[in-house]
Amino acid sequence: MPDPRDFLRYKSGLMANLKVDQNWGVARPPGQKPVPPEAKRIALVPPDKWQNIAPLELRTAIRNRRSRRSFSNQAMTLEELSFLLWATQGVQARLSHETVLKTVPSAGGLHALESYLCVFRVTGVPGGLYRYLPLEHQLLEKYRDERLGDKLVGAVSGQSFVRLAAVTFVWTTVPYRMEWRYGQAAHKFIAMESGHACQNLYLACEAIGAGTCAVAVYNQDALDRLLEVDGKDEFAIYLAPVGKMGRQPAQASPKG
Repeated sequence: MPDPRDFLRYKSGLMANLKVDQNWGVARPPGQKPVPPEAKRIALVPPDKWQNIAPLELRTAIRNRRSRRSFSNQAMTLEELSFLLWATQGVQARLSHETVLKTVPSAGGLHALESYLCVFRVTGVPGGLYRYLPLEHQLLEKYRDERLGDKLVGAVSGQSFVRLAAVTFVWTTVPYRMEWRYGQAAHKFIAMESGHACQNLYLACEAIGAGTCAVAVYNQDALDRLLEVDGKDEFAIYLAPVGKMGRQPAQASPKG
């Protein structure tokens, strides 16, 4: 019987012997899902236009980082949401048509994640489901549904705090982006990538007086249906609600 812990092991020589699509000359899959031309979009605030994102010393952010499940009723601003999206999946540089550098590491720069948002209280963004477009730094509106919060709670085994947040991040994976180069090893790398994104979210929340809590227990089929993904070539892998804490973030001293 296979050892389930093999998923976590690195097997020397495995990568050299992979018969993967990259080695057969198959074109690299795109790093972002296509955007329907008729889709409604919301422009986010670019990093060079932020005015209310306070500097925060890294040591302070790491020291204060906690999993938080209680949130205030305060709405999040569009600028704050823009910052969190940039911190978790934002593009730092575009090296070629297909290759970008993001704010989180990804094996081979293949970036197997997509970011969805269940928006409940964000100024300037009507409640509903959205997908983040990192290349354009925009939100794509998927749909609006007054029962979105209830459906989300039902999809995460009754963990009600996910709908009390201002917004809940849900990351999906498109596995083939990573399988194209890494074959069987891809799935370990995808799990690592989602962890990188979520930890960036934790640290970025400290800079805006917000809290978050990673959630890995959910009903796969129900969450995939909520996101309108097929559950095979794309499926949910991780989520984290974010809400304001009703306080100002701690500031670093001038001397650091």
